[in-house]
Amino acid sequence: MSTPVWAVPLDRDRIGFWTSSGSGKVKRLAHTDTVTIQPCDVRGRVIDGTDPTDGVAHLVDGTNLEAIRVKVVAKYGFMTKITKLLNFIGGVLKRNRVPYGDRGVVITPSV
Repeated sequence: MSTPVWAVPLDRDRIGFWTSSGSGKVKRLAHTDTVTIQPCDVRGRVIDGTDPTDGVAHLVDGTNLEAIRVKVVAKYGFMTKITKLLNFIGGVLKRNRVPYGDRGVVITPSV
């Protein structure tokens, strides 16, 4: 099952993204750190000519999460504010507020 995320390069070898501690991603990573990554467009459609790559994912917080947050906001800008607002509205309507972007995920592709 694929889940597109707003990923950013952290350094030469790793990518990162943020997610909610209540998300399915975090729950799955509690059981296995194995992931498959592949470039996609803004709508989550796989980019032609790219191949999936296996990797290892780790949950992070604190300064590591803040480094991811800074890079995601720099890359995706105002859209991050819109998604945060939509998350808030959805939580109010459903009476089930979940944290927004309170966990970072760092992925190291396998070589």
